[in-house]
Amino acid sequence: MTRSTGSRRPAARLFAYDRRRTTRAIAGADEAGRGCLAGPIVAACVLFDVPGMSRVARRQLSELNDSKQVAPHIRARMAQSIFAIAQQVVIVSAGPETIDRDGLHATNLRILAQAVDGLSSPAEAVVLVDGFTVASIRVHERVIGGDGKSAAIAAASIVAKVTRDRIMVGLDAQYPEYGFATHMGYATAVHRAAIARYGPTPMHRMSFRSDAYAMHLAEGVRGVSDHRGRR
Repeated sequence: MTRSTGSRRPAARLFAYDRRRTTRAIAGADEAGRGCLAGPIVAACVLFDVPGMSRVARRQLSELNDSKQVAPHIRARMAQSIFAIAQQVVIVSAGPETIDRDGLHATNLRILAQAVDGLSSPAEAVVLVDGFTVASIRVHERVIGGDGKSAAIAAASIVAKVTRDRIMVGLDAQYPEYGFATHMGYATAVHRAAIARYGPTPMHRMSFRSDAYAMHLAEGVRGVSDHRGRR
């Protein structure tokens, strides 16, 4: 769990970390949905001018933190502020079919690279990537646990999470019996029970070989459930 030091809000510590860099432009990249059974994986890259950020902007981002440590309504509010304040925001996603074809890790690294490459930022910008070294990205710094250390990475984690959650809410309307709007595609008991009852949808990642799919894999079935709107 991310904790602030003393009475400081996490946001103050996150921005202090980025201000220690020697350049104005700080880009952070992170992804959401890596460990889900269903839905896309989403990567985001956020570029901040941290030294040039106004006091009003810093106040708007005062609740910034690792997306896993922030309540959904605060994440939504922070995402709006990030879009308003950041110099640039880039979002890239890949669906289950791509994940199944290319593998989760390769897909994850590719969309992180695409998000960073989507920036039209100055060459001197520092690029921070949460958790991974990505060979295809220009010079960057791997930051372990970066969404709890860097403001730019935390912002990317929030944008990726909010974007992915909105996609999953949309999928919930197509496949209401699976409860996607509640568990967002993670392997909860409710989700696993729905797979057992209805079978996997085209939105499920069959390459995960989860035991939630065991019966359907034994039958050679993939994407059997497309009965939209039925409860």
